Amino acid sequence: MMRWLVPLVVVALPVAASEDIADQYPGSPLYSKPIEVIPHVWSAIGATAPPTYENTGHNNNLSFIVTGDGVIVINGGAAYILARALHEEIKAVTDQPVKLVIDENGQGHAMLGNSYWAEQGVPILAHVDAAHEIAERGNRILEGMKRYNQDKAAGTFVAQPTETFEDQRIIEMGRFRIEVLHLGPAHGPGDTQVWLPEQGLVIAGDMAFHQRMLPIFEGTIVLDWIETWDTAFEPLGATYVIPGHGTPTNMDQVRRYTRDYLVYLREQIGAHLENDGNLAEAYYIDQSPYVHLDTFEELATRNAGRVYEQMEFE
Repeated sequence: MMRWLVPLVVVALPVAASEDIADQYPGSPLYSKPIEVIPHVWSAIGATAPPTYENTGHNNNLSFIVTGDGVIVINGGAAYILARALHEEIKAVTDQPVKLVIDENGQGHAMLGNSYWAEQGVPILAHVDAAHEIAERGNRILEGMKRYNQDKAAGTFVAQPTETFEDQRIIEMGRFRIEVLHLGPAHGPGDTQVWLPEQGLVIAGDMAFHQRMLPIFEGTIVLDWIETWDTAFEPLGATYVIPGHGTPTNMDQVRRYTRDYLVYLREQIGAHLENDGNLAEAYYIDQSPYVHLDTFEELATRNAGRVYEQMEFE
């Protein structure tokens, strides 16, 4: 198994992330200029804040792999304008054509930019559950993006994936073996991880968070997320992790702020239930070990309430 001895960007310790940081790439719709994480694997790191007009909805990571025989893009982006800007960055790095786009899930920041890639005739791959999410909710998601992005939403439409998979899709392209995986239920429908076994790098999507607090959706089953982590994600043994949001890091960091946070939340809610605590009080359980995370104020109480609702009748 090949390992890159000196990665170009590896963040082993927590890096301060703030919602107040100004746009890092003035003149581009992208929040930040793509960085080469390891040789031939690039990512444009999004803001750790919610999507806004100022960040053009670029609050997740838009990655691409220059394989030697074409480029694979991971995430369509939140708008046509972002996908087009990413393509310009790709063309500045290589003259290899984009041959595939992979959506990490069915959320807007993963798939609304499919509209640009569809116009370029590039195939788009998503998990069957993500494709269903796009079909069912795509237009509502688009309208939500239009509300904050206003004129920056121009050209964006809902483009369905052209290909789907269930458990995995293996791609041999150029110098890379690329395993597109659905490891199990986690953050949302159709969560997809892109695993490069020879490089020891996983593009984790929303399986893994570390600089911003993870959101627990109405349909997120926390116990299932923990099980998928323990039985399928952690056993990959990844050396490098590009999370769905935040800078590239390692497994220790994303474990601490994803799996361990979910376990902590269940323990706190479990103790609250043992003391006959109600839902109104559950919103205010102690989450102080995670108060430094971006989006804490937006998400902490909501997360606690949703875990309470899940555990109340376990």
